[in-house]
Amino acid sequence: MTKLLTTIAIAYDFDGTLAPGNMQEHSFIPKLGINNKEFWQEANDRAKEHDMDEILAYMQLMLQKADEKKIPVTKKAFSALGKEITFFKGLESFFDLINQYAAEKSIVIDHYIISSGIRDIIKGTSIAKYFTNIFASGFVFDRGDVAVWPALAINYTNKTQYLFRINKGINNSYDNSIINKFIEMDKRPIPFSRMIYLGDGETDVPAMKMIKFQRGTAIAVYDPGKKPQKDKPSPKQICEELIEQNRADYIAPADYTENSKLFLILKTLINKIVEEEKLKRI
Repeated sequence: MTKLLTTIAIAYDFDGTLAPGNMQEHSFIPKLGINNKEFWQEANDRAKEHDMDEILAYMQLMLQKADEKKIPVTKKAFSALGKEITFFKGLESFFDLINQYAAEKSIVIDHYIISSGIRDIIKGTSIAKYFTNIFASGFVFDRGDVAVWPALAINYTNKTQYLFRINKGINNSYDNSIINKFIEMDKRPIPFSRMIYLGDGETDVPAMKMIKFQRGTAIAVYDPGKKPQKDKPSPKQICEELIEQNRADYIAPADYTENSKLFLILKTLINKIVEEEKLKRI
């Protein structure tokens, strides 16, 4: 008898969750000849001056700075930036390993990115092939594939709508007809109870809080190599606060190797979903 397959979704923030820092800091900002702090300060100042969304501000600044330095901002150039990104320990083998574990339990995992970073950079990474969809900020490109205008800006609050898109089986960012349509919970392709969200900090709070409220699972991950600074807590301390404030279910170092705490949490959650599905069928 053929076993019934159950689909679950794991959605990941990107910056600080799958890779250290922000993706622009790996190669784009160094090519500008300025330091990271200077770039982000200028972006934040621009947002404040124009009462502007911070994501749109940094996207506009990327285009401006690249133009000043004669750095190409084409799809090909963004893809090349993606190839230069380094990931947290074990990530590049993680997807095959967790998919294999799930398959042994008759589980299919759909992996998604929900990020304020640039989708065309993420598409250039070695892990892009594992994602069902990459929901991330992006540009409009002209006929020469040159970025000319922001097409989509995903900030920390509208990340939540992409969890609903996954929940309702909407595999794009533009269709708002189904997102606002009532669909009975048991008719949705992936119930929230079979969804897991991984993020690294305060910008993921709305998504984590919402997924918890809907009976999904929120996991906060942190860079174990970063220590607290004089005016800023460490990533681990930030994640511990998320637990204390009931905004995340679990925390773990951003270590994706097979014997890590994070891998164990995910395997246990898969087992939990398997048993819950058995009970439903009974």
